[in-house]
Amino acid sequence: MGTEISKAEDGGKGRYVLPLESGEEAYLTYVRSSPGHISIDYSFVPPSARGKGVGAQLVAHAVTDARGTGTKITPVCGYVAAEFRRHKEWQDVLAA
Repeated sequence: MGTEISKAEDGGKGRYVLPLESGEEAYLTYVRSSPGHISIDYSFVPPSARGKGVGAQLVAHAVTDARGTGTKITPVCGYVAAEFRRHKEWQDVLAA
């Protein structure tokens, strides 16, 4: 697939980015509303990489990161919300 997922945040907005072998990037964007809360508002996977688990890999990484930092997630993006419905084990980081 790609290499390591990176995270960049500036001014309360952030991205998780996965570079792909094609030279393209898949990513999630989020807004941090407080030190312990983010809203993931957008996900993008290039058409050539869709259906290969790339989006799921990004969401799983965001969940792992949230657990490590004590952050809660509000999934605004429809795809991310669907992943949270599929993975009941992620409820611990789901914002109420």
